[in-house]
Amino acid sequence: MKILVLGGTGLIGKAVSRKLTEAGHEVVVGSPSNGINIVSGEGLAEALEATEVVIDLSNAASPDEQTALHFFRTAGKNLAALEKTAGVKHHVILSIVGTDRATYIGYLQAKKNQEDYIKNSGIPYTVIRSTQFHEHMTTLIDVQGNEAGVNISTVDYQPIAAADVVDFVVQIALENPRNGTVEIAGPERAHMTDFVQKYLDHTGNSKVLVSNDENQYMFFEIPKDLLVPLGEFRSGRITFDEWLKVN
Repeated sequence: MKILVLGGTGLIGKAVSRKLTEAGHEVVVGSPSNGINIVSGEGLAEALEATEVVIDLSNAASPDEQTALHFFRTAGKNLAALEKTAGVKHHVILSIVGTDRATYIGYLQAKKNQEDYIKNSGIPYTVIRSTQFHEHMTTLIDVQGNEAGVNISTVDYQPIAAADVVDFVVQIALENPRNGTVEIAGPERAHMTDFVQKYLDHTGNSKVLVSNDENQYMFFEIPKDLLVPLGEFRSGRITFDEWLKVN
């Protein structure tokens, strides 16, 4: 089966492409470096010829509101039009848990737009909404910290290992389209402060964790439960402690 993996050079995309290739599928890695640009449309129609499944792992160059909105809006229009012409049988999007619950955040509004373009296109689809990755921990500490400490809220947190995300993406892409949303999350839920403190201790980071109950994430005020699934979800297998042992 021919599968186009958009964003196939990223953290998740590389591993998804490798797993699908090893399983015997014809995988096309979609990225500007490979001559496939979903914003300009360069190479996209050719890449979609005889493609049965599209896995969209693409991302904007920046989470800045206008950058993200432009990227996902333009890419969504291009993909919806060209995939319909090509007869794509399943479009899979990797999105974010809580996307539709905080659209006042520009990046989440952009991701919601990405989902909606495909939902309204008539192309069979599945949206995978994931919680934050374990691998995101360093970014979280860098953005919300300074030389001495890191300010972290006690919001609910249920991160998932990237390896589990890869497995879910591959599995779901090869299933029948849901024409709906599947949520995935890690096997453990606690306060964000618990995970960050554990990471600081494990890595020997001297920064002091400063806990607060302000329900903030990346400087945005959010619902306390925004970053965790509220209903049914598929659970990853790798605990945070297990991930720490190999990272």
